Amino acid sequence: MEIGRLGTIAFPAGYYAYVGSAHGPGGLAARLKHHFGQSPRPHWHIDYLKTRAAIVDVWMAAHRDRLECRWAGVLAHTDDSRTPAPGFGASDCTCTSHLFHFNGNPRRADFNRRLTEIGVRGPA
Repeated sequence: MEIGRLGTIAFPAGYYAYVGSAHGPGGLAARLKHHFGQSPRPHWHIDYLKTRAAIVDVWMAAHRDRLECRWAGVLAHTDDSRTPAPGFGASDCTCTSHLFHFNGNPRRADFNRRLTEIGVRGPA
């Protein structure tokens, strides 16, 4: 599938975790409205993927700090995660990616435990 400037990327079947922030205009409410709505013209990398993927769950934390890179670091080092699209969602940082593939549905409890171990706030 074509993902903007990233080019053609093959996405294996499975579950995906995408991390991002909502510090722009309208905050979290505006970002969620965008992600759950139809995008007539893709704006972010995730807009391309959501045309072929269903949102299963949303994990979020309201915080003044940008947590997405720390969350991406934890997901990148999770045993069963893969990075099918280097650079996805990470054009404004040094992360390898903000999109991670899992064969099975990742568990929020496991993710929160790993975040707690490194002293980072997790999703509610």
